[in-house]
Amino acid sequence: MRKIALNTLVCFVVLFGMSRMAFAHAHLVSSTPAVGSAIHGPSVAIALKFDSRVDGTRSHLALVMPDGKIVSLKIRVINDAELGSHADLGPGKYAIRWQALSTDGHITRGEIPFTVR
Repeated sequence: MRKIALNTLVCFVVLFGMSRMAFAHAHLVSSTPAVGSAIHGPSVAIALKFDSRVDGTRSHLALVMPDGKIVSLKIRVINDAELGSHADLGPGKYAIRWQALSTDGHITRGEIPFTVR
């Protein structure tokens, strides 16, 4: 009986004692440029902040150009939960397509439309 109680206690500690982040997908918390924003170019800094750690080497950033062409962006890892890049852009409507691999092994993705004036 004592062994069963001890095993049950150990299971609860392992299950509930782990960080919430160990089970969390990486969700986008904020971005620069922000969704729907109008910014001044031509030099555009890009930063995506997530609510948990992401694998910068296995994540992807791409830029949808005004003509629909998609250009891959080189990722700069800012910290464990933030990715960045840079682009020189002329006036027009753009979108950043992102795909992040979180530490739980799941992929999240999205799109951030913005305008350069």
